[in-house]
Amino acid sequence: MTVQISNLSFLTPGNYPDDDPYSGLEDTLQLFEYGERLGFGGAWIRQRHLEHGVGSAAVFLAAAAQRTSRIELGTAVIPIGYESPFRLAEDLSMADVLSRGRLQPGFSAGTPPHAELIGSLVFDGDWRSYDLSHGRIERLIDNLRGDYLGDAEAVIHSPGNTQRPRLQPHNPGLVDRLWYGGGSGRSVRWAGKNGLNLLSGNIVTGEHTDDFGTAQLTLIEEYRRLVDPARPARVAVGRVIVPFDSADRATRERYRRYAASRHERTLAPQGERRVLFAPDLVGTAAQIVERLRADPVLAHTTELRLELPYEFHREDYEQILHDARELIAPALGLPV
Repeated sequence: MTVQISNLSFLTPGNYPDDDPYSGLEDTLQLFEYGERLGFGGAWIRQRHLEHGVGSAAVFLAAAAQRTSRIELGTAVIPIGYESPFRLAEDLSMADVLSRGRLQPGFSAGTPPHAELIGSLVFDGDWRSYDLSHGRIERLIDNLRGDYLGDAEAVIHSPGNTQRPRLQPHNPGLVDRLWYGGGSGRSVRWAGKNGLNLLSGNIVTGEHTDDFGTAQLTLIEEYRRLVDPARPARVAVGRVIVPFDSADRATRERYRRYAASRHERTLAPQGERRVLFAPDLVGTAAQIVERLRADPVLAHTTELRLELPYEFHREDYEQILHDARELIAPALGLPV
């Protein structure tokens, strides 16, 4: 099967120790710098609440923008349920300007993780009465368009300036660089109809099949059927990829144990929603390339995102990225 990847990115969880968050966040910033030096097309961060991870992707990527100059900076994904569509638009616009237009914000809708614990804190009351649907993202998009607020005569005054009011700073290109993490038919149809780029990772729902590849390919085809053909919509597929060519023997065995601990979940749909998991790709670069070439989904996209495992160390991540860029990328059509 022909696989031709033109954009190779990576997604990292942004881990840190409970008693020393700075060291972990600094490690992740250095990983973004390292990925840019290797020639990766994008570096993505997970947004995670109540965990040892990045609770505000916009803040983190604003910092990453000052440490990098070329690489795309993505979020996968921001749970929109916890966000104010206007305030988040301000934060993302600020980070995008600081990055000189490299931001790639991704979102999810629905009840966000840990809502029973922090929903009342976010909304200062009963969170169950709030709209947590795709409509929240639609309002964010409207804000990012930067239309003027009030009537044609409305102005605001600040020291030394009088201007018509709208979201500031306004960067017109950001609204065309939004992504949606779609794992179900309903979510990909919404993304296609609303013109967002599509993130499809290693988890999907098996609505009509028990086979992960068939399910994911069906979702991508449904998305492309509905998205405006005049829009250069992007589709990025994620896989957990852990080459160990340059790792020592102990690290190789640790990687194998990691994959073995997660293998059972890939054998059948999980739970009422019939969640399907893609197998982790752990082994030599040659073994991983063979499996990627056999992946029925990758023949239908040119963007691949390496999803780095949780709770590994920066040295592990750097070794994985090095082997992926130097040994796997050329075999997939990317020049070194």
